[in-house]
Amino acid sequence: MKLTAIDRCDACGARAYVRVELESGSLLFCGHHANQHLEKIAPTAKNVIDERSKLTEESTN
Repeated sequence: MKLTAIDRCDACGARAYVRVELESGSLLFCGHHANQHLEKIAPTAKNVIDERSKLTEESTN
């Protein structure tokens, strides 16, 4: 499942580039908050969709 411009970071409301699916539900993070929290959360995640590479693609176009 790809992330779209409608998906927003649960921490700040910016565009989400990472979805972390946990047993209890899912969390969405912008690049900044993913950098802060992903290392701690990822080991317990069922699935992680990381599209932060789009940040570099968008800045080079």
